[in-house]
Amino acid sequence: MIKGLLFDLDGVIVDTAKYHYYAWKQIADELNIEFTLQDNERLKGVSRARSFQIILELGGRTMSEAEQEEYCEKKNQIYLDYINKMTEDEILPGVKPFLTDAKNKGYRVALGSASQNAQRILTLTNLKDYFDVIVDGKTVSAAKPNPEVFIKGANELGLKNEECIVFEDSVSGIEAAHYANMLAVGVGTEKDLPMADMHLDGFCLVTIEKIIGELRY
Repeated sequence: MIKGLLFDLDGVIVDTAKYHYYAWKQIADELNIEFTLQDNERLKGVSRARSFQIILELGGRTMSEAEQEEYCEKKNQIYLDYINKMTEDEILPGVKPFLTDAKNKGYRVALGSASQNAQRILTLTNLKDYFDVIVDGKTVSAAKPNPEVFIKGANELGLKNEECIVFEDSVSGIEAAHYANMLAVGVGTEKDLPMADMHLDGFCLVTIEKIIGELRY
């Protein structure tokens, strides 16, 4: 029986994925490394440190650990400049009605995100009160596809892993959900998220009962 819903943040709840791209693109341009939207897909659900390593690999570059940390911090400052201007307009369509309906029906709701800025984003968009539990990059040590973030989320909700559904827009996030023995709803296309147990274009006119019904089918 499904009792808990675990959500990724970027690209699932709020439209912040574009800001990650803008920030990484600025860093890549500074290093004369070509970085495209397609390349950016590889960074979804991945830690900041690993994301920068991927960019370096794209450019065939190497860099000391200290230098990498400096660039990661610079990227984060660029990203923060964007998100500090966020409002409720950044919430993706249908998300608030879906969360409200699910909570009214007794489902427990958690955030499971690699973002170290999750608390700030939820505060700026007035979404914090929708979540019973928030697990983010400041409270877990392993990045997706390691399932730590979702296992911790289920545990803090007081639920078994198999009682939870994960909503994700990244391949690594889908993998993490499955490693945790949870069903995974891919927010995106089957082409981009082939391992997901079902797919959503978004949350408009969608109910948790409909999702559970399709997953069971």
